[in-house]
Amino acid sequence: MTYRLRIADIPASERPRERLLEIGAKNLANAELLAILLATGQGKGKLSAVGLGQYILQELSQLNRDPLDVLRDITPAELMKIPGIGPAKATTIVAAIELGKRAFLFRPKERVSIDCPESAVAALSHEIRWKPQEHFATVLLDVKNCLIGTEVITIGTATETLASPAEVFRTAIRQGATRILVAHNHPSGNTEPSDSDIFLTEQLLQAGQFLNVPVVDHLILGDDHCSLRQTTNLWERYPQGD
Repeated sequence: MTYRLRIADIPASERPRERLLEIGAKNLANAELLAILLATGQGKGKLSAVGLGQYILQELSQLNRDPLDVLRDITPAELMKIPGIGPAKATTIVAAIELGKRAFLFRPKERVSIDCPESAVAALSHEIRWKPQEHFATVLLDVKNCLIGTEVITIGTATETLASPAEVFRTAIRQGATRILVAHNHPSGNTEPSDSDIFLTEQLLQAGQFLNVPVVDHLILGDDHCSLRQTTNLWERYPQGD
């Protein structure tokens, strides 16, 4: 029988829980953070929690994506396909990921100002950025560009999503928004706008002029983000009065 390292055999200074207390969570490796969640048994023949964490990351890396990218939207059923991961460990990992997403998106009760593309990206990342299908969403703003809310309008395929100006502005009017910012994700990670992205933006800007509900920007989210307002002349051609 091959003897595998037990947690009891690891010096206290190298154990993930003790290391977190000593140097802080941000200084731990991904496998160590997973190890704290897994808290696997210490018996002979069993992987240590750190070893199991490393094994999970290795398994996820076989999907030709960054393991953390896979973890963002993984399901318990997908995790349980990995040997050694049962319902308890799978649900613990998924719950921790979801809590991390919500903590990242938490904002105080006072209105958040959406005054640059980066602030809009932060408001939308949880809802659309890392999704495997294209999601089209609206950021609803008041007259001072403060956030009223966000809403996913449509969900498409891995390469395409469709949204109509009617759906976009119906949501804005229903929620009492006086201006909007729209965004969608490219699951490929490439944020270069397509011809259909440009065409839809033109339609939205024309509708914004007609309805007197300015469209502040159209963002494409992927590995980075692209602001069509900053990279095209569409707002010069269709001024929004904002």
